[in-house]
Amino acid sequence: MNATVEAFAFFLGFLSWIMVGITLPNRYWRVSSVDGNVITTSTIYENLWMSCATDSTGVHNCRDFPSLLALNGYIQASRALMIASIVFGTFGLVATLVGMKCSKIGGENYVLKGRIAAVGGALFLLQGICTMIAISWYAANITQQFFDDFYAGTKYEIGEGLYIGWSSAVLALCGGACLTCACKLNSPREKTPYRFQPPSRGHVMSTATSQSVPSNYGRNAYV
Repeated sequence: MNATVEAFAFFLGFLSWIMVGITLPNRYWRVSSVDGNVITTSTIYENLWMSCATDSTGVHNCRDFPSLLALNGYIQASRALMIASIVFGTFGLVATLVGMKCSKIGGENYVLKGRIAAVGGALFLLQGICTMIAISWYAANITQQFFDDFYAGTKYEIGEGLYIGWSSAVLALCGGACLTCACKLNSPREKTPYRFQPPSRGHVMSTATSQSVPSNYGRNAYV
C-alpha cells in the first residue's frame, strides 16, 4: 500500500472520529421553528440527552430526559448507533496506526500490516454507516413532524449538530474506502525483487574445449 494513501486515510478517520465526539454532546440537534409564529418568547433546542430553552433575556435552562424507556424509539436507536460509532472509530484508529508502513509497531511484516490496515478501513466504514443512519433517522423525524399539518406539538428544524454528524460520516466513509481499496502489499507496477544466488566458491566452470575421444576403428572400417 502507498504510504501517502495510508496517511491520508488515517487523517480522514481521525478527523471524523473527532467530529463524532463533537456531534454527540452538541445541544443543537434540533431547534424550535419560528415559522408561522408572530411572537417568539423562547427558543427550544434538543439533542439525544437533554432539552434546553432560551428566553428573550438570554437565560438558558436545560433538563435531562427523565427516563430512557419513555423516549421515542428513534432517539434510543440514535444513542446506541452514535456510541457504537465512537467505539468503531477508536478501534479503527488503533488498527490503522498499527498497519501503516511508516509505523514501527507490529514489525516489518508488510503482508500482516496490510491486512490490519484493511481491518481498520472496515471499522471506519462501520463508523460512517452508524453515524449516517443515526443522523439521517433523527433528521427524517424532524422533517416528518415539520411537514405534518396535523401535528399539534412543537415543530423543529435541523440543527447544526446534524450537519457536523453528516460531515463526520462522509469523512469516515472516504477514509475507510481508501484503506480497504488500497490494502494490497504491492501495486500492479511494483514487482517482487528476485534474489540472485551466486554459485558456490568451490564450483568452477570449465571453459576448455573438450578433446576428441580416440576411436578403436581405423579409417578403412568406414565405407
